[in-house]
Amino acid sequence: MQFPTITSPHTAHPNSVTQTMFWVILTLIPGAIAMTWYFGWGIPIHMLLASAAAVLAEALVLRLRGRPVLPALKDLSAVVTGLLMALAVPPLLPWWITVIGVLFAIIVVKQLYGGIGYNPFNPAMAGYVLLLISYPVDMTSWVPPAMLNPHSLDFLQALNLIFTGLLPVDLDWDAVTAATPLDVMRTQLDQNQMISEIRQSPLWGSFGGKGWEWAGNWFLLGGLVLLYKRIITWHIPVSMLAGLLVMAMLFHFLDQDTYPFGLFHIFSGGTILGAFFIATDPVTASTTRKGQLIYGASIGVLIYIIRTWGGYPDAVAFAVLLLNLAAPTIDYYTQPRVFGHRDKADE
Repeated sequence: MQFPTITSPHTAHPNSVTQTMFWVILTLIPGAIAMTWYFGWGIPIHMLLASAAAVLAEALVLRLRGRPVLPALKDLSAVVTGLLMALAVPPLLPWWITVIGVLFAIIVVKQLYGGIGYNPFNPAMAGYVLLLISYPVDMTSWVPPAMLNPHSLDFLQALNLIFTGLLPVDLDWDAVTAATPLDVMRTQLDQNQMISEIRQSPLWGSFGGKGWEWAGNWFLLGGLVLLYKRIITWHIPVSMLAGLLVMAMLFHFLDQDTYPFGLFHIFSGGTILGAFFIATDPVTASTTRKGQLIYGASIGVLIYIIRTWGGYPDAVAFAVLLLNLAAPTIDYYTQPRVFGHRDKADE
């Protein structure tokens, strides 16, 4: 057989960072549109804001480091970081809080470690956790889904609120914000209410919260495209979702009045976005096939543990960062046998 190149890899279509990031951006669009449909114009406003801040921060740091700016910006990794940050924060979060998170993600978590390929933590999730710990009230004030929100803001109203903090006349913050389904579930369970009572709220859909489960479906569609294009492999997202689902169903069968059905955890919060777009980060995730299964399943288990007994309702960011720490160790102990190597057990 005649190959286009003499030595391996024998491929005519090399995969580049720019191409990979382009497909990630493209496949985020359906979920972003769904989030905008259900939660308002704050979503695209923050996407533009965070992306611009990420690109400017990366350009500034590269200039200070004496590195070429344009080639690094063309890889689109800064844009992806900004987009993931924007999709994780509340739609009406003040602009300066979003910018702080992005600056921390790009300058501290990414560039101070040497740039793309050297950062040990997922930049977007590190920035998100910084904001969640520093501004817990702002970071947990979400917008109710459109079908339950009689005070939906138009584009100009949302833009004005994000950049000036001024609400429309005759509205207060309680009228335009609400807790997430995960937060409601956690709070009301702490008040000794049963699952059946909590789910009587109009906030709930078939499995998770209204709006959240449909946004999750569209992020799932984008993730399947990434799998089809071989941008990612199935090992991390499937094992992460399976680890979370198994834990949730196990406790649900033990006590159905205290622990929600497993699909509630899958279709609430950032689970599906995290499984396909965050946990699969090629720089900070495990790289061996066996290691990826362990890595993904461990994230799923940690998400359930933190959501159920920890201090934060949506635990995707914390679980991912903790496993970022463990990824090198997981890879070390799951290296495949080198071709031609003979184990002592085979002798």
